[in-house]
Amino acid sequence: MKLATLDDGTRDGQLIVVARDLKTAVVADGIAATLQRALDDWAFIAPQLDALSRQLNDGKARRSFEFLPARCLAPLPRAFAWIAAQAYRDPAEPDGPARKDPRLIHGGGGDLLGPCATIELASEADDIDFAAQLAVITDDVPQGAAPDEAFQQIRLLTLANDIALRRPLPAFDASPATAFAPVAVTPDELGEAWRDAKVHLALRVARNGRNVGQPDAARDMVCNFAQLVARAAAPRRLRAGTIVGAGAVANRTGKKGYCAIAHQRAVETAVDGQAVTPFLAFGDSLRIEMLDADGKAVFGAIEQTVRPTGYVPPPVVSAEKPE
Repeated sequence: MKLATLDDGTRDGQLIVVARDLKTAVVADGIAATLQRALDDWAFIAPQLDALSRQLNDGKARRSFEFLPARCLAPLPRAFAWIAAQAYRDPAEPDGPARKDPRLIHGGGGDLLGPCATIELASEADDIDFAAQLAVITDDVPQGAAPDEAFQQIRLLTLANDIALRRPLPAFDASPATAFAPVAVTPDELGEAWRDAKVHLALRVARNGRNVGQPDAARDMVCNFAQLVARAAAPRRLRAGTIVGAGAVANRTGKKGYCAIAHQRAVETAVDGQAVTPFLAFGDSLRIEMLDADGKAVFGAIEQTVRPTGYVPPPVVSAEKPE
């Protein structure tokens, strides 16, 4: 099934079930008010959500409505933890040693952005970058869980865009808020593409309408999601509603483009001695999505534009002539 969170003016939004074709949705208020509530009692609530999903996909759900990603918050607007990993080989060192013990970075889970949220930052001089990646949302994971046990606790998958400032600010080590795709899906929605705790599909990234990358998300993934979740749970238990990202997708050859500007610039430096691809500038737009084997979107798209802090859109000017 596919789940999303509708922006209803509250902090945690309203849980909705989304049709497989991403065209319609239905409110799940009779089952669970929020996604966090569903995760807190997944064994009891998930079958009810699945039944509602079947009704929606069969065209039998009552009070269904058009699904609009722009009306969505992040699937989990607030998470108990947002942990970003670096699970791929460094594209600048394709023949280097694989990272069997990837670094985990604990981000800010208290303010996760929806798929169409503006990227508001103070200065272009901070070297604004994106990191298009897959992420999983877990149930409770006990401390010290083995990868097989951690795998069983993966409840949902989604896409994330982890914005980074590559030029560190003095005495400031926080990162901007992360945006998520409008929809989170249960692993069975991916069919054969979900195996070995990896997603065997390409992640597509467009910058200002031009495709810049579509690397395979499974190829060159050194640690799979089961291993990443187990690593995150090694020192402490994870609570239901923890999000673990795999880091910007990257393939060793680089022929399929990039999911982070830093990756592309590292390759340029290694090959030509200098980086030429610019970081993001105000006005730049991004579109991040993943298509299944039939060419249909799995999670919907993250669509964002970079703007200066405090940006106010210009007023809409009527085309009609004044009388």
